[in-house]
Amino acid sequence: MTERNENNEQIASSNLMADQEVPVQQEFTPAKKAVDDNEVKKVHFAGFWMRFWAYLADLLVIGSLNRILIHPIFKFYEGTDDLWFSAEGFLTGVVFFLYFVLMTKFWNQTLGKMIFGLKVVALKEEKKISWGTILFRELIGRYISKVTWIGYLLAGLLPKKQALHDVFADTGVVLIRR
Repeated sequence: MTERNENNEQIASSNLMADQEVPVQQEFTPAKKAVDDNEVKKVHFAGFWMRFWAYLADLLVIGSLNRILIHPIFKFYEGTDDLWFSAEGFLTGVVFFLYFVLMTKFWNQTLGKMIFGLKVVALKEEKKISWGTILFRELIGRYISKVTWIGYLLAGLLPKKQALHDVFADTGVVLIRR
């Protein structure tokens, strides 16, 4: 097939196509086929007060566990150890951290978060949160947040409503019930 140019000369179509840009037809995939409806959800980060009430519920659970498991062991022990450095204080701290580490790893939420419909999610990882992230968040990050207390207040100020231990571990707490 041939074409004619301005001077009425015949030119081959292959030459014409080489000089012009040709729009490329791309396949269009409808949104329903590209993304499953169950995956498309708006994320609502849990604010300070929801997290606060969930944390109080967790403290009740941890206190109950300590009174059932740890305190009976030391009931008749009359040591002169200071509470912070005693074996009883150490074991109650172990229960505190084990509770948060194990519950967050296996269910992505503690009992307090379950009550209030909250869940811990990794912001940059795949669906399952890794052991390293959990240990960093719950042991190091939570310890710093617990000691300084300003770490928990950040959940009311930051855009993704992250506490200091969430910022360190790149996690967030989201509402799963709406």
